[in-house]
Amino acid sequence: MHKVNLSEKFSLFQDYWNPRIVGELNGQQVKLVKFKGEFVWHKHDLEDELFFVVAGQFRMEFRDKTVELKEGEFLIVLKGVEHRPVAEEEVSVMLFEPATTLNTGDQKGTLTKESLEKI
Repeated sequence: MHKVNLSEKFSLFQDYWNPRIVGELNGQQVKLVKFKGEFVWHKHDLEDELFFVVAGQFRMEFRDKTVELKEGEFLIVLKGVEHRPVAEEEVSVMLFEPATTLNTGDQKGTLTKESLEKI
């Protein structure tokens, strides 16, 4: 058992859309990621995802609405719901999701990360 300092962990990487694992529990992973720009439209057929904004802000686009998220807020995206994160400026986000969750869900492409680094 050890504590995790989010500021310290976020300082270890600068790239976007590349989640890092910082913890695991009960088949779930806690991941840190930085966003900037637009991600791909995608969905996860079997997994819910929690997005918690540590620093900055972004919007989660859905086909029928957009949700603005600011520092200290979180959003749970339910399985099967198509979504796309978009950040005008850099944002630091903590994800909580099943270990089986692929970052691009049902879409594979240049942003897909098959295996994640643990930091």
